[in-house]
Amino acid sequence: MKIGVRKEDKSIWERRTPFVPGDLKWLMERGMDIAVESSPERAYGDEEFRGAGIPVTDDLGDCDIIFGIKEVPKEAFLDGRVYVFFAHVIKGQPYNMPMLEQMMEKGVTLVDYERVVDHQNRRRIFFGRHAGLAGMMNSLWSLGQRLADEGIDNPFAVLRQARDYRDLEEIRAHVSTVGEAIRSGGLPAAVHPLVVGITGYGNVSAGAQEILDLLPVVEIPPEDVARVAGDILAPRDRVYKVVFKEKDCVRPKTAGAAFDLQDYYRRGKEAYENAFEAYLPHLTLLVNCIYWDERYPRLVTLDAVRRLWPGGRQPQLRVIGDISCDPDGAVQCTVDATDPGDPVYVYLPETGKTARGFHGHGPVIMAVEILPTEIPRESSEYFSSVLRGMVEDLAGADYTVPFEDLALPAELKRAVILYRGRLTPEYEYIRKLMSSA
Repeated sequence: MKIGVRKEDKSIWERRTPFVPGDLKWLMERGMDIAVESSPERAYGDEEFRGAGIPVTDDLGDCDIIFGIKEVPKEAFLDGRVYVFFAHVIKGQPYNMPMLEQMMEKGVTLVDYERVVDHQNRRRIFFGRHAGLAGMMNSLWSLGQRLADEGIDNPFAVLRQARDYRDLEEIRAHVSTVGEAIRSGGLPAAVHPLVVGITGYGNVSAGAQEILDLLPVVEIPPEDVARVAGDILAPRDRVYKVVFKEKDCVRPKTAGAAFDLQDYYRRGKEAYENAFEAYLPHLTLLVNCIYWDERYPRLVTLDAVRRLWPGGRQPQLRVIGDISCDPDGAVQCTVDATDPGDPVYVYLPETGKTARGFHGHGPVIMAVEILPTEIPRESSEYFSSVLRGMVEDLAGADYTVPFEDLALPAELKRAVILYRGRLTPEYEYIRKLMSSA
């Protein structure tokens, strides 16, 4: 099968690619027939692909299996082809149901990166760490800008949005410089002690902590948050970090019952209630890195935000970096996703409305939906290094046989949402969601 790499056209800010030139060269040396669609926005320019011997074209019409990153415009699908991308359809997302219907009409086979999972349902290919890296950078930048808007001189004000740096190395260098400024000059009294709360401990959280830890960080347990935040005599040459796990965010509804992780996963808000909001008054920056769905209690409710911003009082909490970016989700005041060109807004609790930028009586919300594209070369390089090992299986399969006879490794076969235009057995439930969308 001939492999095509499509240009990204969902957003003008999307600059990632599923394959970098070096990995495509490696695949070609193994006998693959490959073409890359020309793109002026891609972080790796056309000339870099040509330099690696990869054909660049304006037409992928002769390709059999087409790889991308984000959703494909419904009018762009070619009949009967195999498409591999993040489809965002497994929850029956209403905004993508027309795309899915078109794929069905075109007899397309869809392989969704999100469902490339091992036997324990762990994802094999993802951008989580890079979302965390860019998300923490944007959150620290947002904090600096919000404090500056309040007239507070602060060392974070010199930071820039992640997309405004040349690469990740430059980001690290600049954050390290800010860390040295904190060590030598301390933090302003208005935000001292400065406590950064991070929810979650997976790949997204690891990336976020990787950036934060370039500052002079002291990690504290959740039970010490109130004490540390209230200690105005604490040294000013440090930032306090606290990482919250599930047991810190909820408590059993039954008095005296102990938290049990598997029970929480199984019963969710039926048996557990929010315990996280007690920490909110003591945080300066909250960075949300958790997966959430409606089975579980929210982290931050609108009621909690209204209580924290009464009248004209400014609480310690200035910014919520919602890296998970789930509107009306775990952080309920994340009411909209944003893009790198307009990344933040202030949620105004008194009216329930938002104001673009950093000014307003309420928390600044950083909710960029495609954070990894703000560090596109590093994101693409990692993603490509994992994906290239799956290409021979995907491109070598016979897609004319019945689905039950499709010879793909289990982790890839689980990711086949559509097969020649029909929902596969594991995803037949989506049909009902389509009808209600």
